[in-house]
Amino acid sequence: PVFAGVNGSAIENFSCVIYNVSLMNCTWQAGKNAPEDTQYFLYWQYSRYDDAKECELYIKDETGRNMGCRFENVTTKPENAYFLVNGSSKESQIQFYDEYIQLYEIELLTSPLNVTAKCTRDSSCIITWQPPLTSHIKRRKCFEYEIMIKNK
Repeated sequence: PVFAGVNGSAIENFSCVIYNVSLMNCTWQAGKNAPEDTQYFLYWQYSRYDDAKECELYIKDETGRNMGCRFENVTTKPENAYFLVNGSSKESQIQFYDEYIQLYEIELLTSPLNVTAKCTRDSSCIITWQPPLTSHIKRRKCFEYEIMIKNK
């Protein structure tokens, strides 16, 4: 397909991460060949059946250019979410960037909850915990844990 706009004007290094269960940050860098007055705008939708929404809270650089977005109340759904970043400039047309992302794949899980260790005099210990909070995993058996024990 032929994309309108100057080659190299679309954003680069687009990346999103979900943290603290329902917060998401997306960031990008300006295209190498984008004019200095280029402003970028992010739109996204959970699935093809949902309406596209523009970012409500942009992250700006020192020149006021949008270089990312903060989202609240994000829930992960089984469908691919669709992200589109387009740009505008008075000098020239700007190429758009788009990507589909499985939201559960970009979630940083919180630590397990209520970790306790009960040790006896014979050097045996029982360590217990509860699964971390997450918006998409409902079954405890989906989690895997690794315990590192350091002698003191």
